Amino acid sequence: MDRTVPKGAALSLALLERAYGRVFTNAQRANAQSVIDAIRQYGERFGLLQPHRLAQFLAQIMHESGGFKYDREIWGPTPAQKRYEGRKDLGNVQKGDGSRFRGRGPIQVTGRNNYRAFTKWAKKIDAAAPNFENAPDKLTTDHWEGLSPIWYWDEGNPDKKSLNRLADRGDIENITRKINGGLNGYDDRLRYYDRVSLALLGYAVNEMPRFQADAGLKDRSGTSGPLTRAALHKALLKQTAAHRLSDDVATAPVVEEIEVAVPVPVEKQVVPVAVEKEVKKKFNLFGWIGGLISSGGLGALGLSGMNWQGIIAIGGALLFAALLALVLRHWLIRAVREVREGLE
Repeated sequence: MDRTVPKGAALSLALLERAYGRVFTNAQRANAQSVIDAIRQYGERFGLLQPHRLAQFLAQIMHESGGFKYDREIWGPTPAQKRYEGRKDLGNVQKGDGSRFRGRGPIQVTGRNNYRAFTKWAKKIDAAAPNFENAPDKLTTDHWEGLSPIWYWDEGNPDKKSLNRLADRGDIENITRKINGGLNGYDDRLRYYDRVSLALLGYAVNEMPRFQADAGLKDRSGTSGPLTRAALHKALLKQTAAHRLSDDVATAPVVEEIEVAVPVPVEKQVVPVAVEKEVKKKFNLFGWIGGLISSGGLGALGLSGMNWQGIIAIGGALLFAALLALVLRHWLIRAVREVREGLE
């Protein structure tokens, strides 16, 4: 049988209390146990018993429920709650629907449309499921309370697709957006993800430095960031049987890219053809001038028979040209070197 629970620690109240940071009250224990029971019974069916998915799922519902403190929305009504009335997108078309279909369950199912959709989904699992649109308070009874966040994760979210595909990539940010509509409480969700992941891997919540060391991270301060969460995701993936991973599973979550210098094979650099031709032309000119100065060069100019003043004048001009050629030659060599270095 495939391993469906993490090797480090089995899903339990003790594990969730460890992630929460202190002992649950009786109400918290009851709410958390409903979630545990639903995951144990139906988690395999919806792919939630894979540890890397379970960590993402639990982190979100622990934030949404305040650490399992709340299984229903506390009604004021607040200004925001008053706006539930008449919300056609929520299906609240009758007077009083705002309060009647307030948020319930660990993930706060809200609005007549969602209660109706949850009813349809729940009856596929158990034909005896209540009609939650007619009896909304039944959503907070076992085991429906624990199933309501699984419904939202599976198909109740805006995409109507399982959020497993985002959990497989370790994409905490976009999971949050699908659940919250934005990034409200994002830091708290990240904190719960770190704590739940450590607990599932068998570490205490204060043992992040030890996990970082075991994962081979340079930063072992205990402060969690993108690289640490990538390592947590990778470690959780190792707890799942390889053949049970979907094709979409990534070995690290979406993180900021870090540029790393990668050695590149050095190829022989070639001076561009145009530059080479120009250099040859210039050096041919220098060769011609040098040839004039060399032995017999003056005779080639027909200087024989000239008076000495003329010969000195011509010789001075040639000497100046030779010096100029040397200067230009040095400049061209430097220019070609710079071209070559620019190509490397």
